Amino acid sequence: MARCFNSYTQERLEELKQLQSQLRLTNQELTRLVRASKESLSHLAHELKTPLTSIIGYADLFLRQQRQQPELKDTYTNLESIERVLKSGRLLVQLINDTLEISRYGAGQMKLQSTQIDVRSLINSVREMIEPLVAAKELSLVVECDRAPNEVIIDPLRFQQILTNLLSNAIRYTESGSIHLHCWRISQQQWAISVTDTGIGISPDVQTQIFNPYFRELTAPKVQSSDGTGLGLAIVSQLVQLMHGEIQVDSQLGKGSTFTVILPINSEN
Repeated sequence: MARCFNSYTQERLEELKQLQSQLRLTNQELTRLVRASKESLSHLAHELKTPLTSIIGYADLFLRQQRQQPELKDTYTNLESIERVLKSGRLLVQLINDTLEISRYGAGQMKLQSTQIDVRSLINSVREMIEPLVAAKELSLVVECDRAPNEVIIDPLRFQQILTNLLSNAIRYTESGSIHLHCWRISQQQWAISVTDTGIGISPDVQTQIFNPYFRELTAPKVQSSDGTGLGLAIVSQLVQLMHGEIQVDSQLGKGSTFTVILPINSEN
């Protein structure tokens, strides 16, 4: 048992070292790319402060316990502390990466690499990645893409990013029920994909603001307590614009939301 705990602890500590390394590598690019207003920088500093404080606090606690009582290094409490450090570290890396995405777009450095793709194949790959998150919350995921075009010309990585962000958001704010993913051809020039959930919904008076970077609905406790960065929908919106598409939202408080993305069959045109 002690050997298993030791192995687990070493794996988590190694992951923590990798997170720290990744933070150092992205710091220079973050400094170079972020050209934000004082308000945006204030938001960013606030969002970075919470997970960073947690990382420092729990890491310090773990190290002090090891120095003072080495025999306790494999206890459940210690392992729980490591998990909290890693969770905070992952959130910090996600926030930095999302901020870099926003900065690249604002600086005009985000370029599409469009190619012809099989729509159903790409959607299935996203579905496979998302299914563990769905299962963890005991939700159901329904995918209906029978009416989708067979092939489109699009940047597969960026489209995957759009779809993953929309599905992750739907899962994050849905406690029970289902997530529906639909895709269909609108015309010879356009096709659409929508993500519908049975989650908490969005207030009508803030629906025009949800695509703004760092925006969070202050009156929704579940939103404030979530592990989101407040940048996911902003990234989705900017990627959709880059693809010459549009995004629409239809939502009711307490009933759920539907996000619909309309894209050209050929995003190069």
